[in-house]
Amino acid sequence: DAIRRTPVVMLTAKGDETDRIVGLELGADDYILKPFSPREVVARIKAILRRSRPGAQEPEPATLTYRELRMDVGRHEVRCQGRPVALTSKEFRILQALLSSSGRVLSREAILSKVWGEDTHVIDRTVDVHIAKLRRKIPSLVTAIETVKDVGYKLRES
Repeated sequence: DAIRRTPVVMLTAKGDETDRIVGLELGADDYILKPFSPREVVARIKAILRRSRPGAQEPEPATLTYRELRMDVGRHEVRCQGRPVALTSKEFRILQALLSSSGRVLSREAILSKVWGEDTHVIDRTVDVHIAKLRRKIPSLVTAIETVKDVGYKLRES
């Protein structure tokens, strides 16, 4: 899945219209012909990376709610029944991913990617440990976070 989201820029001397069309139809995000300016190439790559970031299309809501749980993303605060809940950064981001997924199953790999990033070497069981900690800290999540066997987790619809 991460490979499919990787932007592709073709730098080539083949300038025929057919070559450009084939390159773009095969999945290239941009097709740059020789000779080119290195500064222009860098600017084009930065533009593509800005657009390809997860969540770049839709801004995250400032406040996420689920039953009696309220998450203020901007303030990095979680409240349950009006009381503050102390969460680590990773717990906060896992909960945010679950709240944002609105009932859809998130695989362990997807959670790892969202919370730890693509280039980390963390085993998927780490997600299980953090989910267990979330369930201990917020008792209403014990039944709200559903384990989907051999896949991952989802938040039951409220």
